[in-house]
Amino acid sequence: MKRQLVGLLGCMALLVVAGACSRSKEGQKKDEAPKVEAAAETKPALTKVKLALNWVPEPEFGGFYAAREGGAFSRQGLDVEILGGGAGVPVMQMVATGQMDFGIVGADELLTARARGVDVLPLFAVYQTSPQGLMAHASRGAKNISDVLASGTVSLEPGLPYAAYLKKKFGFDKVKVVPYDGGVARFVADETFAQQCFITSEPIAARKQGVEPTVFLVAEEGFNPYLAVVIIRRELSTKQPARVKAFLAAVREGWRAYLDDPAPANAVMAKLNTSMDLETFTAAAKAQHPLIETAETKARGLGTMSRERWETLGRQLVELGLIDEAPAVDDFLLPEFVPAALSTTAPTP
Repeated sequence: MKRQLVGLLGCMALLVVAGACSRSKEGQKKDEAPKVEAAAETKPALTKVKLALNWVPEPEFGGFYAAREGGAFSRQGLDVEILGGGAGVPVMQMVATGQMDFGIVGADELLTARARGVDVLPLFAVYQTSPQGLMAHASRGAKNISDVLASGTVSLEPGLPYAAYLKKKFGFDKVKVVPYDGGVARFVADETFAQQCFITSEPIAARKQGVEPTVFLVAEEGFNPYLAVVIIRRELSTKQPARVKAFLAAVREGWRAYLDDPAPANAVMAKLNTSMDLETFTAAAKAQHPLIETAETKARGLGTMSRERWETLGRQLVELGLIDEAPAVDDFLLPEFVPAALSTTAPTP
């Protein structure tokens, strides 16, 4: 009986100890539970989207690469694939048909496409001042584009809107017009030779070969379309507005970062575009800065667009016979994506 009692007491003691151990372990588990849950938490998957460039990776796209490399896209929940372009790449068609979520085109291309019934919308304009121009040898002493077109030979693409504008304004009867070949070899060899250029490209190439050009922007003559404009198809804006706004926010952050320090993105682009060295990337980034960050962007934000600029461009394209009727600005310049576009006064800092 005593052994049974001792055994019973022993069992009870074991149960008490076991219970205490169990409670201790339970308490420990409760204390550790938040840590376990926190460790188990995973970040939501990023949404994959595609951005189609209309040319190869160069500083004109630097802000997009800065947004990707610096994490601006990922912080907005986006995994952005940037696809380099080139001559003849149908960016407009790819965006309009949904093959690409976002694309880069010129403002004149967008208006021409809309006049033909393509429902695409602009989100962000990188270049506030068009980098398109004509360059001539500094030794010629030309003071403006009128002087450049007064003699010699000029190389340009006659089918482009800016060329049609220059022909209408100045005439090409005093100058020999030849097709643009994409390089600067003839320019370097012939002092009487002038050519079309991007301020970020051909002038830099000419200087590297020992020839000093004078560059005249077409914008200074009154034809100044936005360039490197981010576009989307309307369906994306109506079905996924949050995604569009997230992309736009990341792009603004990326361009701010690139303008402040282009070196990291330049290093990435230089690996993708080995035809340009880092020295050229640096020079191009410096040359384009004042065309991207202007008094207007400082007041309204990078990439801003105004209805007046779009209306002016529409009228010019009609006058040049490139479209029959200018698209209504309110049909494509949406204030929810371009809030500064319809402002009449700059926001208070």
